[in-house]
Amino acid sequence: MKIKWYGHAAFRIVPEQGPVTITDPYTPEGVGYAPIADPAELVLISSDDDSAHCRADLISGEPEVLNALTVAQNDGSASAGGLTVTAIEAAEWDHHPEHEVPGQNGMYRWEMDGIKCAHMGDVGNPLTDAQQAFFEDVDILFALAGGYLTIELPDLMEMIHRTRPKLVIPMHFRTLTYRPRNTMWIESFLSHFKDEDVDFAFASEIEITKEQLPERTRVMVMDYVR
Repeated sequence: MKIKWYGHAAFRIVPEQGPVTITDPYTPEGVGYAPIADPAELVLISSDDDSAHCRADLISGEPEVLNALTVAQNDGSASAGGLTVTAIEAAEWDHHPEHEVPGQNGMYRWEMDGIKCAHMGDVGNPLTDAQQAFFEDVDILFALAGGYLTIELPDLMEMIHRTRPKLVIPMHFRTLTYRPRNTMWIESFLSHFKDEDVDFAFASEIEITKEQLPERTRVMVMDYVR
């Protein structure tokens, strides 16, 4: 499969088999990243009321849209575009400066090309035991790595150490384009790993197969689309 990072929590996954999928598309003016120009067949969103995570209406190609929060609140599993998605409910940071009441959202996972993928949505608090267990046996984890506004890094690392995903792709961290006050640069997240366990793509797109997945947890830092 091919994975492209647009920035924030938005990725495009192009599998050998299955729908071309985009996760958590944003409002460009809100986060500073470039408009998402690529079409998709399926868009997965972690909620329907957060403009940094739900702008399926901006994606071309007339994709099907699946809201992970709705999935989580209705039996935890649903199918769209030929893809089965499971989800678990989560909440934004309790002290979010833009919302009086923390917004609800869904963390979600799916399988493509025999690779089990999971996206952390916009969770902002320590994970419950059930939420941690949701990420067990994951191959690729799209992980919230910026601390402020989302889950704190020690709480994130507790889940990673427990579930041991094979490949962690960080997202939602501070960059030269996206720089909310107090959001952490990627170095803060990487300090929790040995240097030899971290790779840099130096590009906004990578290609990976099930056979190429590492045996133990590694981090792949991607660049964002310019």
